[in-house]
Amino acid sequence: MSHKIIRSIRRADREPVKILGDSGVATVHEAQGRVGLMRPYMRPIYPTAKVAGTAVTISIAPGDNLMIHASIAVCQPGDILVVAPTSECTDGYFGELLGVSCQAHGIVGLIIDAGVRDTVELAAMNFPVWSKAVSSQGTVKNVPGDVNIPVVCAGALVNPGDVIVADADGVVVVARERAAEVASASQQRIAKEEKTRERLRKGELGLDFYGMRAKLKELGVEFVDEEAESSSAGR
Repeated sequence: MSHKIIRSIRRADREPVKILGDSGVATVHEAQGRVGLMRPYMRPIYPTAKVAGTAVTISIAPGDNLMIHASIAVCQPGDILVVAPTSECTDGYFGELLGVSCQAHGIVGLIIDAGVRDTVELAAMNFPVWSKAVSSQGTVKNVPGDVNIPVVCAGALVNPGDVIVADADGVVVVARERAAEVASASQQRIAKEEKTRERLRKGELGLDFYGMRAKLKELGVEFVDEEAESSSAGR
């Protein structure tokens, strides 16, 4: 079986990437129709971690990080490594030294459906990582894999050059072709939410301005006076 490292990929434009990153995972997920979210077990290694960038995808063997090292050779500033093992694995594929190498080449973060180690050091470096596990179990460098092919990472399809947005709420993928569209939809959603926020601050009930009273009636839900009901039942 042959393996490949694809050097040249089409990446999403920088402007929509920035807008999507500023918008945050929850807003982007809603703005693109509630798709693209990775599994909720993907957690940041430190609470304030936040990143947006373009995906360099890595299909990797369990317990072997050779292809992570190889991927750095084809990365550009602003890229995020997206690592998907071919079989479930929680070994610590990535640590401080790989983080130093990534930062030297302008790589802005790591998304890995497996384990990482040296989390204190990576946090001190402000290198954001989302992983399935934290483990000191090391890996070897013997098994080939692929770089910049479509992968499924934590349940989400990621193509090379797609936009990755990650923060405390998780990780979401935006297809490269939809980046500008979803960025615009995210801005519109933020503007709409600011108006909603102001109405809520003034005491207006979401029940009213979302039109939920009619929905409750349709579902057979009624507001009743519990005390009156009890009194009536005792007669």
